[in-house]
Amino acid sequence: MAGIKDVAKKANVGVGTVSRFLNNSGYVAEETKEKIRAAMRELNYTPNELARNLYRKRTGIIAILVPSISHPFFAAFLNYAEEALYAAGYKMMVCNTEKEQNAELEYLDMLNRHIVDGVITGVHTLDIEEYQKIRKPIVALDRYLGDHIPVVAVDHKEGGKLAAETLADNGCKNVLHFTGTTAVGSPYHQRHFEFNRIMEENGIRVFSYELEWNRMDPGYYQREVKRIFSGSIEFDGVFAVDGLAIACMNEALRRHLRIPEDIRIVAYDGTYLTDVVEPKVTAVVQPVKDLAEATVRLIKDMIDGNEICEKQVLLKVFLKQGETTKQGAVQK
Repeated sequence: MAGIKDVAKKANVGVGTVSRFLNNSGYVAEETKEKIRAAMRELNYTPNELARNLYRKRTGIIAILVPSISHPFFAAFLNYAEEALYAAGYKMMVCNTEKEQNAELEYLDMLNRHIVDGVITGVHTLDIEEYQKIRKPIVALDRYLGDHIPVVAVDHKEGGKLAAETLADNGCKNVLHFTGTTAVGSPYHQRHFEFNRIMEENGIRVFSYELEWNRMDPGYYQREVKRIFSGSIEFDGVFAVDGLAIACMNEALRRHLRIPEDIRIVAYDGTYLTDVVEPKVTAVVQPVKDLAEATVRLIKDMIDGNEICEKQVLLKVFLKQGETTKQGAVQK
């Protein structure tokens, strides 16, 4: 197998010249570059990527931590993030923390040991103290991890407002509201605060249900929804993330309740799930592609040593009208 010395000999240049060419670390005349390229083609020489990365103190790999790769929102985020990373010259390493208790800590350790160049984290499992110890490129997706770690999120306050106003305009009087755990500091709490504020302002009763920490599997959603529907509370509106909203819709239909006449539903996230069910679900949409591209832009700037002026990037949400609220109902 040909090595760098063989290439240098074939091109009639020094080993250092070939090294500068391969690592783009110094001036090499264009004529010399062409000789090196020709020698590499003739010898079928492939540069040692690992060695080049060690030389540049870069691996070209970004780790992305998500709680579940099967969750529609995170699956879409990973897809768009991979596209953006590839365009920026990076590869993606995915960490699914749902089933591995220590996975998050292990990936942060990989950052410390220069196995990855940076971390984008969208998980809510590790104490923030572990992140605060690290002074290397980290971008948080929808979570507060300390003043030195930038956050990318949507305007959740506006999202809560859109959902609340939609249900209020639909004449709801008693609303079931699923919330995430308050044990984790995150911008997403703003949507729940704003939703409750507007409901109270309109004299609408809210039944708030706090979900278990880091639970987002369909089986859990279905069990909790069935238990709530079998209970004593009566409600004519639902606000929940996509999976829960659809679980509520399915349970309501099983109980021969009419949608949207008996129960109006607004989902949050607005992933493809809300379009592949019948009736289609009205949803507040998070622009997941824009979120992915913003996190990649920030992590790349941090790796490149650029000053980060934006410690919090907030993107806009919008309402996607479906058939689970009256305005979008199909007239029979």
